[in-house]
Amino acid sequence: MGKRIIFHIDVNSAYLSWEAVYRLQRGESLDLRTVPSVVGGDEASRHGIVLAKSMSAKALYKIQTGESLFAVRQRAPNLIIAPPRYDLYMQCHKAMLSILEEYSPSIQIFSIDECFIDYTNMEAIWGPPLDAAHAIGKRIEKELGFTVNIGISSNKLLAKMGGDLKKPNMVHTLFPEEVRTKMWPLPVEDLYGVGRATAPKLYQMGIYTIGELANTDPELLKYKLKSYGQLIWDYANGIEESNGVKDSRPPIKGIGNSTTINFDVDNKYDAYKILLSLTEMVCMRLRQAGFCAQLVAVSIKTNEFKHYSHQKKFYTPTDHTTVIYESACRLFDESWKGEPIRHLGIRLSELCGNDFIQLSILEAHNEKKKKLDETIDNLRMKFGSKAAFRSVFLHSGIHPISGGVMEEEYQMMSSLL
Repeated sequence: MGKRIIFHIDVNSAYLSWEAVYRLQRGESLDLRTVPSVVGGDEASRHGIVLAKSMSAKALYKIQTGESLFAVRQRAPNLIIAPPRYDLYMQCHKAMLSILEEYSPSIQIFSIDECFIDYTNMEAIWGPPLDAAHAIGKRIEKELGFTVNIGISSNKLLAKMGGDLKKPNMVHTLFPEEVRTKMWPLPVEDLYGVGRATAPKLYQMGIYTIGELANTDPELLKYKLKSYGQLIWDYANGIEESNGVKDSRPPIKGIGNSTTINFDVDNKYDAYKILLSLTEMVCMRLRQAGFCAQLVAVSIKTNEFKHYSHQKKFYTPTDHTTVIYESACRLFDESWKGEPIRHLGIRLSELCGNDFIQLSILEAHNEKKKKLDETIDNLRMKFGSKAAFRSVFLHSGIHPISGGVMEEEYQMMSSLL
């Protein structure tokens, strides 16, 4: 067996790039990636935050992901704000995977815009790793219209760190022998696994670079940070002992969807419609990731910002939209105290692979539901979210996929129906 080779593929400014390509393909002349722009929620409602930003938005206005649209609009009054299109993102994700599958049979999805592929022993087919990575990047840009960064190494950690060295549209190697020169000079907060909570603790210890962390006594790190200290010491030294790229499902604990509503919901029937919209999207994502859920939770925030939630465990794990939606409605009924509602959310957790779930005799009827869900998913992935939706959403003003209030184009279409 040859030297282990792992690629990490990361879409550059994914949501913004996908929105830009979508518009360009439909005749627009302005490329959102070249001007100050962001993807975010509806400014007129109460749930507007930045989900993605262009490079010029970051450079000129210091805009960061997660900021409120109100705040960034004060600094950048001419900023272009595009609404999110989650069904579009899933289509772009699948299109990219279809290209990557030609280069390796082993792909692990890390997120909707990131994945790893195992390129070990593929040189005989596609050539040296660097040549193959450049070919992949060029194909994605030519065929799909967006760019990616690709990191190459012998494990997933270093491949991911390598891909982040410089963006956009770049290919980088970061093999163990290159860690000292390429990774150690970087700020310690650039190390995967060192977040906003850990970095200040390392600063207090006089650790400011990845190299300083790598050369710190691991026993001291374990004393200060428990087992996490050993983990980030390993990472700083390029050590990552996962079992390669074996599983196509990402290591996630749960999948959720929520929305802040731009009107106060004061009756359970409107709440049911919003829950249905949220459930349809979260179940579609669940099936896309290849999971079933064992636990469903519904969260409610009132117009006075009081928050509470309720959860239920399934006897048999499921990915069926109807089963999960009915449980969500029951949880809502059991927890709602009658106050006007500002925010609703649903979350699925305790996930397990759907390829291991066996239906019992009592649940055999769910096979029909499964086929229906798959058919609707395929229609929406191919033709968009409006291709198939439940009649309850006609003229309701509620988007049948995302849960947010419908955009003007959907309102116009429903009025014609």
